[in-house]
Amino acid sequence: MTKTCLECGEKITGRSDKKFCNDYCRNAYNNQINKDSKNLIRNTNNKLRKNWRILETLNPEQKTKTTKLKLLNLGFDFSLFTSIYITKAGTTYYFVYNQGYLPLEGDYYALVKRDS
Repeated sequence: MTKTCLECGEKITGRSDKKFCNDYCRNAYNNQINKDSKNLIRNTNNKLRKNWRILETLNPEQKTKTTKLKLLNLGFDFSLFTSIYITKAGTTYYFVYNQGYLPLEGDYYALVKRDS
């Protein structure tokens, strides 16, 4: 039985479990299959990086305070973060990698940096 490449249809020689004739065809095939999910992941990661850069810019030291308006004006997206940390006292910090923020009263936010 002759096997053909899943991408280009060329005859495959070599191991019996091969599905592609070369690396180019394997990459092209998998890129086409994963295109939608990769776009979602890439766009989400880009937004997370933007959030991280905003927090890093506003909080170059370990701790500071800012306003919600300042974060929004810089393009911060509050719906995207990488983790949540709840203290024993019940305070909820939202983190974008190692940069965190804590909602305070009056549209203020405490910005913190977690040691890596």
